[in-house]
Amino acid sequence: MHDDNAAKIRALNDRARQTFTSCRVAITQGIQALGEDALRAILQAVQQYDAFTPDNDPFGEHDFGSFHYAEHQVFWKFDYYDLDVTMHSPDPSDPSVTARVLTVMLADEY
Repeated sequence: MHDDNAAKIRALNDRARQTFTSCRVAITQGIQALGEDALRAILQAVQQYDAFTPDNDPFGEHDFGSFHYAEHQVFWKFDYYDLDVTMHSPDPSDPSVTARVLTVMLADEY
């Protein structure tokens, strides 16, 4: 059952990250301060990210990534909330009860 849920979450996360649909996308002040060109490049890098390994994705959910943009280390991560975005989702593998939030930040803002 755990593997089935991980596969469902991974598919939902990949689709949301690659298309920025079925999720809310948030950027931090540090990302915004880099300017529009940097923001476009960083968001494109998030969408194209595929460097998942057992070390950085131990549960196989594709819920976190890290890469460098210029001299900055960038993190992105998913959080799972209930539909009111007030509490954690009761089941991140079920989109009918989950609001996904994809946050893109500089590593030093984590």
